[in-house]
Amino acid sequence: MVDEQINSDYDRAHRKAFLRSVISHVRRQPNALIPYRDVRDRVTMERETYRGMQTVSVRDIVGSVDRFGDFDRAFFPKQRHTAGRWKSIDRAYHSDIRLPPIQLYRVGDVYFVKDGNHRVSVAREHGVEFIDAEVIEGHVRAPLRSTMSPSQLLHQLEYAEFLRQTNLDKTRPEHDIRPTSLGRFEEILEHVEGHRQQRTAFQGVDVPMASAAAEWFDAIYLPIVTASRDRRLLREFPNRTEVDVYLWVMANRDRIETEFGDGKPVGPDRMTEAYRSIEGRHNRVRRLLMRGLRQLNLGDA
Repeated sequence: MVDEQINSDYDRAHRKAFLRSVISHVRRQPNALIPYRDVRDRVTMERETYRGMQTVSVRDIVGSVDRFGDFDRAFFPKQRHTAGRWKSIDRAYHSDIRLPPIQLYRVGDVYFVKDGNHRVSVAREHGVEFIDAEVIEGHVRAPLRSTMSPSQLLHQLEYAEFLRQTNLDKTRPEHDIRPTSLGRFEEILEHVEGHRQQRTAFQGVDVPMASAAAEWFDAIYLPIVTASRDRRLLREFPNRTEVDVYLWVMANRDRIETEFGDGKPVGPDRMTEAYRSIEGRHNRVRRLLMRGLRQLNLGDA
């Protein structure tokens, strides 16, 4: 009788994973666990603290160290090879056998399984809300929450690394640097490092990264952003942010100077006007292409 229940539990959990994969595909929403290596690739922890035994919300566990391919975002089993281990854990659950606590890494307010993936999966299937865990916490400067999508979490990790290297959250706490795409903070760090090297060469002493970042923010980034605000650019480009405008301007300086400055350097006002002009043309072309595609689809129908 117990074996039948265990088999039924696993089949139901596996079926949930399949249905969730279909729904996520139709909705184009992510349904994968986040590999912990994606965390470590993006941010260096400020420090790590052993938190010992804690009771953790199962829903706050969003990733895994090494079994992220075996389970979906909700820890339902995707792969049939998980069945043996999963059922042995489920048998212990039905027999009221107390299992060792799982082991977790905590980053912000989310957790990644170091050991105990199947125990988390069985807990999710049975609607268990909290689980005992041994926790090691890695401290970062940007908030992370389980309600964030995977891309939002990874974006926050990149932001945390940016703050760790620049200290901009302390020197310029009013900043609001939020690119829309992953990987853009690395570009910004290159700009800050380039400014730091210039200041170091000019002053003849090594300029700290934090000081260079504050100078970069005041002298290079903020003038472009201020000009963007004055022209209310984001009203015309609602899917972009101020730092997107800045990055575009920096990447297109040669083109801007050629088209808008007769080959000479131009100021922030002309730079942002160039963004409006050039990107506005691109937007109009994209809209025309999309309209044509829609008309073709209607004609085929």
